[in-house]
Amino acid sequence: MTARMIDKVWTGIFYAVAAAVIGLLMFFFAVVLSKGAGFWQPEFLFGRPSNTQAGGGIGPQLINSFYMLVVTLLLSVPLSLGAGIYLAEYAKQGRIVGFIRLCLEAMASLPSIVVGLFGLLAFVTLTGWGYTLLGGALAVTIINLPGLTRICETAILDVPANIKEGSLALGATRWQTLVKAVLPAAIPQIVTGVILSAGRIFGEAAVFIYTAGLTTPMLRWDADWSSQANPLNVFRPAETLTVHIWKLNSEGIVPDAKLIAAKSAAVLMVAVLLFNLAARLASSLLARHFSGGRRARRGRGERSKAA
Repeated sequence: MTARMIDKVWTGIFYAVAAAVIGLLMFFFAVVLSKGAGFWQPEFLFGRPSNTQAGGGIGPQLINSFYMLVVTLLLSVPLSLGAGIYLAEYAKQGRIVGFIRLCLEAMASLPSIVVGLFGLLAFVTLTGWGYTLLGGALAVTIINLPGLTRICETAILDVPANIKEGSLALGATRWQTLVKAVLPAAIPQIVTGVILSAGRIFGEAAVFIYTAGLTTPMLRWDADWSSQANPLNVFRPAETLTVHIWKLNSEGIVPDAKLIAAKSAAVLMVAVLLFNLAARLASSLLARHFSGGRRARRGRGERSKAA
């Protein structure tokens, strides 16, 4: 068999594997969407759940999921970005940095159920808060920190050295170089990593079962800030969409529990898909903005018109 024939065979194998993966993904999407048909109806997306009658919605659970996402990102992004900057720009390679990387790798390998049990001990029992949205956000931040830190560090290290050297040569300080030159060049990768991690937060379940709870109060926007009925109160139980799906499938007593779970799964899947698409779009737009691609095309167009 010639080298060209071997190349064609392996190329065909790789194409077949890629097609199989895409086909499996499309089949999964089709099954979930077909079983959860009608998930886009406003009365389902924004309606209140029912414990005894059919036709309940997922309004509070959807609000809890998005609010949990926002609070978790507010906690994890600054910590991860700071850790990434330290590891990429300021830390000297040695035992301390090696120990930090070992700790990050150990945290990244922790099962979510273990983190949930730790959150139950630390953020539910020891603090005396009980099941709270803040406890769930703190627990899932532990899961997100290693991956986001690695993404931030890699994005900063991938910035070409001539950008840093040019900034320093012009008299900028190290901090000015980091803020004005390095971070803008690294933002597309960082934003992509943040949005992809948002999809994981939105789809997490085990951690929230032990920290945010299995119930949620009836939310009212006119409630007092200290009331558990206020949607913005972080010290209230917050059953997320994934926990709601698990509870419906395990102990749901409403007549249409399976249908509500299927619709909720479709909503969850579409949300994660939108997070991934948003990551690709944000990365493309930010890369074009910071690389001056739009201005460069405009300049070429003006020169061609002048010619």
